Amino acid sequence: MVREGVGLLSVRFVLVFLMALLMVFSSLGGCFVVFAVDEAEARGAVVAAEDMVVECYRVVEGADEAGANVTGLLTRLNDAGLLLSKASLAYGEGDFDSAYDLAVQSQGMLNDFVVEANVLWWNALQAQHWDFMVNVVGSAVGAVVVVLGGFFVWFLLKRRYGKAEVVSG
Repeated sequence: MVREGVGLLSVRFVLVFLMALLMVFSSLGGCFVVFAVDEAEARGAVVAAEDMVVECYRVVEGADEAGANVTGLLTRLNDAGLLLSKASLAYGEGDFDSAYDLAVQSQGMLNDFVVEANVLWWNALQAQHWDFMVNVVGSAVGAVVVVLGGFFVWFLLKRRYGKAEVVSG
């Protein structure tokens, strides 16, 4: 009986020891995750996101001036700006992990943004060119056709009525 009690006591001791060891390791792991991003890294990400948003606004402005429909781009840019403002707020509060994460998300939303804006800008310029060709050149050609058609009709009428006057007279 003594042996049975000693064996049971050692099993309990081992279980308690393992649980304590597990709790110590789990609490140490959480400490290392909290300090993953330092202030400089978070500030660099926020500044890079700010620069990207400013550049994208300039590109959208150029596309808009060319006559492109930039509504979809502006919606995406506003969403990225919202994430950037949250990142700046988190940075100001000292939450560098969130600031870094939000700044990276903001930059991720703007991947290929400049390329898309430039495509819209180019398409708008092409549309302006064809509008010019249709409006100005088409109008000039139409005016020439009307004038030449008028002279042709006048010439035909003059020949017809000119002969009629000679026959009558």
